[in-house]
Amino acid sequence: MEKNNHDTVPDIEKEVPGIEENRPKIKMRKLKDFSDSKAQKYRVLLWVGIILGPVIWYVITFFDKPSLFLSTPHAVWAVTLQRIRDGYFFADIWASLKRVLIGYALGMACAIPMGFLMGWYRGFRSVTEPWLQFFRTIPPIATIPIMVVAFGVGENSKIAIIFIATFLSSSITIYQGIKEIDRTLIKAAYTFGANDGELFLYVTLPAAFPYILVAARAALAGSFTTLIAAEMTGATIGLGARIQIASGAARIDIVMMGIITIGILGFIFDQLLLFVEKQLTKWK
Repeated sequence: MEKNNHDTVPDIEKEVPGIEENRPKIKMRKLKDFSDSKAQKYRVLLWVGIILGPVIWYVITFFDKPSLFLSTPHAVWAVTLQRIRDGYFFADIWASLKRVLIGYALGMACAIPMGFLMGWYRGFRSVTEPWLQFFRTIPPIATIPIMVVAFGVGENSKIAIIFIATFLSSSITIYQGIKEIDRTLIKAAYTFGANDGELFLYVTLPAAFPYILVAARAALAGSFTTLIAAEMTGATIGLGARIQIASGAARIDIVMMGIITIGILGFIFDQLLLFVEKQLTKWK
């Protein structure tokens, strides 16, 4: 009976004495995970940036007494507490938030299908894109007279101005996202027999979803930016209206209170959208 070739191979480690002792020991080092330390570092820097702003503000007002263009942090805080006690502060916030959120929601609801249609149908894009680009360059404040004539001086004109700003910016962003979709994915879906509905639901929508979220965040910032212009249409309540009234009376402390409040609200809602974006795009 023939021996297997494997049986004839000498065991070198057994024949050469001391090979195990002389062999260099290789230590496997575990790579350090820097993700937690980096996240902690950025959180510290975030708080440093938040604290640094008021400190710089205080220093400027301390060396510029009396300041004609900047109120002190103490004066702004005092007038904020006074407005809270009087009941005007939260009433202004609610009035402004209602206008922003309604105009923003309506604008996004119209911008999403518009962006998809422009990105999917070349003929539709050829007709609509020049007009969208034209109106997008017009500042919202320039449309106030038209909005007042069309909708009156009530809530509708204010919401319409915010709607226009949201719709125009979001439509273009979503359309650009649809254009960036890899055509290989679309061809592969057709090859496997997908119809138009399945192609939209399982290929186009997931691929365009990150662009929709980017458009939503940018449009939200634009909505708060447009708020002051929107509340110039005869509003008597709201943060933008309060800024307008206070600026006419040279109450810089109230003006700064309104500006800071709008900035804080915009930051909070932006962080909420960012959180939603992270939760919905975990698959990326």
